[in-house]
Amino acid sequence: MSNDEFRAALARLAAGVVLVTAQEPPLDEDGRGEDAGMTATAFMSVSLEPPLVMVSLRNGSRMDDLLDEQPLWAVSVLAASQRHIAGRFAMKGRISDRLLFEDIPYVRGEVTRAPLIGGALATLECRTEQRVVAGDHTLVIGRVLTAELPSPEGSPLTYFKGRYRRLG
Repeated sequence: MSNDEFRAALARLAAGVVLVTAQEPPLDEDGRGEDAGMTATAFMSVSLEPPLVMVSLRNGSRMDDLLDEQPLWAVSVLAASQRHIAGRFAMKGRISDRLLFEDIPYVRGEVTRAPLIGGALATLECRTEQRVVAGDHTLVIGRVLTAELPSPEGSPLTYFKGRYRRLG
């Protein structure tokens, strides 16, 4: 089996789209760390008791490196109307995260201080419980500390066959 065959087969699996966010630890006692964000489609619930979720991060990516040192992070489940946000945070060779967040409405998580995207269907604040290296990715399992439903009535943003899609 080739990489292309494997990729084509898994592209037939529809996935929800989330934005994973975290705040870098401050460089000094008086500072605040920079916000970071990454679009992910490999995100899932792991356990109800205790409440655990998992996100898959490419080894050596900025978010993988950040969550290796910062145990607190957040997830915003994106609505169909937030396709532009997903695309912005999925760009290769992108601009700084500070500019990416500039015109996007968000609030800071009370526990994680990570950005929680306004208009998201759901937001979760998490603390890393375990990291598992799996091939060229790291599976980050997090305990859910808070769960909110800012816009529970919207439709989800999905990813299927290499494109963002709407259900229905």
